Amino acid sequence: MQYNRTGRSGLLLPQISLGLWHNFGSVDDFATAEGIVKTAFNKGITHFDLANNYGPLPGSAETNFGKILQRNFSGNRRDELVISTKAGYKMWEGPYGDWGSRKYLIASLNQSLQRMGLEYVDIFYSHRFDPNTPLEETMQALDFAVRSGKALYAGISNYDPEQTRRAVSILNDLGTPCLIHQVKYSLFVREPENGLLDVLDEAGVGCIAFSPLAQGLLSDKYLNGIPEHSRAAKESGHLQPEEITMDKLAKIRALGAVAKGRNQSLAQLAIAWLLKDTRVTSVLVGASSEAQLLANLQALDNTLFTADELAEIEHILR
Repeated sequence: MQYNRTGRSGLLLPQISLGLWHNFGSVDDFATAEGIVKTAFNKGITHFDLANNYGPLPGSAETNFGKILQRNFSGNRRDELVISTKAGYKMWEGPYGDWGSRKYLIASLNQSLQRMGLEYVDIFYSHRFDPNTPLEETMQALDFAVRSGKALYAGISNYDPEQTRRAVSILNDLGTPCLIHQVKYSLFVREPENGLLDVLDEAGVGCIAFSPLAQGLLSDKYLNGIPEHSRAAKESGHLQPEEITMDKLAKIRALGAVAKGRNQSLAQLAIAWLLKDTRVTSVLVGASSEAQLLANLQALDNTLFTADELAEIEHILR
C-alpha cells in the first residue's frame, strides 16, 4: 500500500480506503463484514469510512463496526486507524434529525461515537450542504467537534465548487482547516472536473472519491443482466435497474476491452483511472467479500496510463 498526503496537511491516507456504505449494516452477515475489515487492515488499508445513516437501518453500520473494533482493534491498535463518519442526511424523526444545524451535527457525532465505542473519530464530515442553515453555523459545528476533541479533522462532502470555497474560507478563519472533501467521482460521474478539483487543489484540501465503480456498473457484473445478489437486485442497493441502459452497457463493454489490454479488470481500471490524478488522495471502495476487496486492490499494480489509452477512454465516454 502507498499512502498519499491529504492536501497540505500532515495526514497520510492509503490510496485505497474502505467504505462501509453497503454490506456492513443491519441486513448483512457480520462474520463476512468482520473478515473484510480484517483483510483490509492486513493489506495496508488504514482508513475506514462511515456515516451516521449507513445501514440500511440508520446507525447499524457504525454499531457493527464498533463490535469489529472491540473484537480486533483494542488498545493501541486504534492509533493505527483513521476512522471517519458523517452527518447531514435524515437520521431520526422530528425537527432536529437532519441537514446541517449545529444541534443536529453535534448530537449526531455524539451518537456515532457511542455506537462505535470511540472517544473520537479522525475525520468528521458535513455530509451535504444545507440550504436553510447558515454555512457559518454548519462550519462552526465542525470547528467545535475538533476543538472538543471528538474529531481530529473536519471535512465536507457533496458540496459544489462555490459552496466548497466558502466552507474552506470559513473554517480557515475559525482556525480549523478543512482537511478533505468526499466527492462522488468515477468514469461515469465527471462533475468534480468542472471546477471542484481545482478549488481543492488551490486550497490545499484533499479529495477522496466515493462510488468509483458507479455502484458496480463499472465492473463485469451487469453485462448479462442483473445478478441475483447485486446492488440493483437489492431494495437497499441504491442502484436502480433502469440505470443499466443499452448505451451504458456498450460503454462498459468498450471500457472492458481497454482494461483487458492493460491486464486489468474493468473495476481495476476504474480505480486506477481515478488515482492517476494527483489531486485525488484516496479512492473509497466497497466490498461484499474479501475476494472482491483483494481483486480491487490489484488496481494499484498499474495506475499509469498512456496517452493513447486516455484518449480511447475519453472517446468511449463521449
